[in-house]
Amino acid sequence: MKILVINSGSSSLKYQLIDMETESVLAKGNCERIGIENSNFIYKAHGKTIEQQVDMPNHNVAVQLVLKKLMDKDVGVISSMSEIDGVGHRVVASGEAFKKPTLVTPESMELMEEIKDLAPLHNPAAIVGIKACLLEMPDTPMVLVFDTGFHFTMPDYAYMYAIDYAHYEKYKIRRYGAHGTSHKFVAQEAAKYLKKDLKSLKIITCHLGNGSSITAVNGGECIDTSMGFTPLAGVPMGTRSGDIDYSAAEYLAKKEGLSVSEMLNYLNKKCGVLGVSGVSSDFRDLSNAANNGNRRAELALNMFTYGVKKYIGAYAAALNGVDVIVFTAGIGENDDVVRSKSLQGMDYLGVKLDEKKNASCPRGVIAEIQAKDSKVKILVVPTNEELVIARETMLEAKLG
Repeated sequence: MKILVINSGSSSLKYQLIDMETESVLAKGNCERIGIENSNFIYKAHGKTIEQQVDMPNHNVAVQLVLKKLMDKDVGVISSMSEIDGVGHRVVASGEAFKKPTLVTPESMELMEEIKDLAPLHNPAAIVGIKACLLEMPDTPMVLVFDTGFHFTMPDYAYMYAIDYAHYEKYKIRRYGAHGTSHKFVAQEAAKYLKKDLKSLKIITCHLGNGSSITAVNGGECIDTSMGFTPLAGVPMGTRSGDIDYSAAEYLAKKEGLSVSEMLNYLNKKCGVLGVSGVSSDFRDLSNAANNGNRRAELALNMFTYGVKKYIGAYAAALNGVDVIVFTAGIGENDDVVRSKSLQGMDYLGVKLDEKKNASCPRGVIAEIQAKDSKVKILVVPTNEELVIARETMLEAKLG
């Protein structure tokens, strides 16, 4: 049983072919700069990486290249397309139209068109990628898997905004969250690692990367999450502002002569730790700058970790305690300083970090980094969103 996972961006297409019997990656890669000069094709299989500059004028050509390489007699991993049993498509925003993974059908694609404005940077690109795959594999079952899906267990008082209720009903304006596949995966993996029943655990999952979100997981179900109607809300991120007083945004827009769309672009792409530091959105660059005495870089890091810390405290209250705190994603898995700063001053919760374990945390495996007398387990868990998408695709398409 082999599932192809597709994550389509406006000018990119990431892919993985997963053998579901072993849950191992047979091949993966990325199509970069689709529709732009100097398009780049990356293919990884058999422990080797092939990188080529190939003209990719659109996503259809990108999908063709992926399938051709997967079946290549020298470096391929399958002999024909018939070996691909299903395709799972990552979709960022579902609105309330989709509350679970859904088969790709003419009806579901119509709904996708209706909700594409919920994530204007992501959903239209996903639609393009789906249509490209349908052209090449019209008879292969395909499934939409949504970043928002895990968060639909939130109670109404957690996902509602205090706006006119009629506007919620009319426009479905509410908290949807993001990174749901990641939060779901690492919560499940934490329970397995600890040999505990997931239903008995109160877990706070911290997906920290260029985009970051924190989620409260009670008994395996999300009860709250930091991102909102879009991924703009929550902690400060690489280029996103995170939570902000809307009047401040309006005030700034008027002063700078920005339209609503321009203001949203500013908050999404020119703020966050990049805007504060003036250095970079990459936390490695920030750390280097801070270590060399750059005050604004240090401020940006402190704002980020303080934001994470506040959400952990809030979600400990929402959960009525916490058994496990999980760090995952690019920053969460690899930046020991961010983990340390995010957990400082939490003795009242029984959270105590072992700084030596944290600093020497191995990469690519689950690791415990709490002190011996910590009442709360602190884990670093590598995420695997593609595997979750593949699993959901198998279930929804009733494969295997």
